[in-house]
Amino acid sequence: MKHLLYTGAAAVALTAGMANAAAHLPFTPGDGGFNWDSFNDFADAYDLSGQSVSVSGPWIGPDRDLVVNMFAYFEEATGATVDYSGSDSFESEIRRAAQTGGLPNIAVFPQPGLLADLAASGHITPLGEDTAEWYRENYAAGESWVDLATSYNEQAGEDAVNGLFYKVDLKSLVWYSPPVFDELGYEIPETMEELIALSEQAVEDGFTPWCIGIGSEGATGWPATDWIEDIMLRTQPLEVYDQWVSNEIPFTDERVVNAIETFGSFARNEDFTGMTPAEVVATDFRNSPDGLFEFPPDCLMHRQASFIPTFFPEGAEYDFFYFPPYESEDLGNPVLGAGTVWGITDDSETAEVLIEFLKTPIAHEVWMAQSGFLTPHLGVDTELYANDTLKGMGEILREATSFRFDASDLMPSEIGTSAFWTGMVEYMRSGDAQAEAQSIQDAWDAIK
Repeated sequence: MKHLLYTGAAAVALTAGMANAAAHLPFTPGDGGFNWDSFNDFADAYDLSGQSVSVSGPWIGPDRDLVVNMFAYFEEATGATVDYSGSDSFESEIRRAAQTGGLPNIAVFPQPGLLADLAASGHITPLGEDTAEWYRENYAAGESWVDLATSYNEQAGEDAVNGLFYKVDLKSLVWYSPPVFDELGYEIPETMEELIALSEQAVEDGFTPWCIGIGSEGATGWPATDWIEDIMLRTQPLEVYDQWVSNEIPFTDERVVNAIETFGSFARNEDFTGMTPAEVVATDFRNSPDGLFEFPPDCLMHRQASFIPTFFPEGAEYDFFYFPPYESEDLGNPVLGAGTVWGITDDSETAEVLIEFLKTPIAHEVWMAQSGFLTPHLGVDTELYANDTLKGMGEILREATSFRFDASDLMPSEIGTSAFWTGMVEYMRSGDAQAEAQSIQDAWDAIK
């Protein structure tokens, strides 16, 4: 499905504020297409007047304003006060607080691995089987979210659901220029087989199908890891992906090596990139899609996460489609992404009620209608997304049959943000997937 997004025009126009409403409620309760019934039902169920809850998370600047605006509806419904503190050093600060004391009631984790670490050391209150059932009933690919939220919890003495995922990022996207595709008569591929055939057709027609650059200064190599993660999800069952992330199967496993080589069939193919492998390494990922927007184009497609339009030229006309699955593999519609998971780090009644509020459609919709928010919640009105870009991505999330986090973010830092990155740079230069997989596995073995 195509999702045209020439500009960021708002999808909804709603009255903001009213004389007797708090100034920080962006949308007037009762107005617009929001699920105000969920808000009113919640308000009828809870009276927390005079109580407060502390929340720490990664959001600062404009993002802080957005989450605080969402909290305003919780405060309006319950009478409680939310004390939010954001930091760009959240991960190190929450680890330090776990060691020395002073944890907030709720922490917002950008990575489920950090939540799992704190749960294993007894700092996370389990949310219970009710939350697992809620995931299954209310989130697209619900079982995936149960899997991601579940790990050993010291307080429970067993595996438990440790957090609630709220606010998701999407990575399984291919960007292109609609005017260019229209001029060339190209159709949007719906399977990986069709995507490869389109790439080969473009070469026959005298065009370079792919804009790929994996340069990123000190983080060079990370864009390659996203490709490999998406390919793993499209060639292997979820349990194999999970075993790879935890190194239950080694990097040298033939299924992992196959994913690296499949990435190479795109990125090391000079017909596909118009560059040598060394030039792909040297090309900054932020600049690599520039060739999409010329005619004749320098390249036709760019696989990258939802943030990449930030680096597109001003006035560029662009759209995206889902990085498709292999029809031959029959693995559904997997999605690679990231997001935040909320865990109770200092239990209180108000903390538990805030987690329940995050399950309501209104808690999702009031952020959706502002900006920068995606959700797999099946109970929200997708017409409320702030623009067509977000709405299109939201549709991909809703149609997903499974969801997994970026593998490199879940692996130990010595692997995910070091050996994996550098190994992919060396693979681009050497073309020897087995040897580079061995070098990454050697780094794993060194930290075990």
